[in-house]
Amino acid sequence: QVQLVESGGGLVQAGGSLRLSCAASGSIFSINVMGWYRQAPGKQRELVAGVTSGGSTKYLDSVKGRFTISRDFAKNTVYLQMSSLEPEDTGVYYCNVVGGTIVPYNYWGQGTQVTVSP
Repeated sequence: QVQLVESGGGLVQAGGSLRLSCAASGSIFSINVMGWYRQAPGKQRELVAGVTSGGSTKYLDSVKGRFTISRDFAKNTVYLQMSSLEPEDTGVYYCNVVGGTIVPYNYWGQGTQVTVSP
């Protein structure tokens, strides 16, 4: 049984910072990509940032320069450092892990709320 445990969400004023963490536990091997998605009320879920097993990263255009994704391979943990937060960053942030060789997998965390007040 694989679990993704997220932490770090909360309420912050515009211009502030938050750090999200997501730890994958259980029988999980051959992780390819760890990432963060978010979903704002009335909007579709979108990729915020992702990092591959090789260390390559990808960011949503609107968060480039403000958010930084990092990964601890030994702990199967991914982090999202969010700075200069804007009200438009408000939403539920979901951790996502994709991997597998013969049998691919795609796991989601339960989500953590991030609210940025003006």
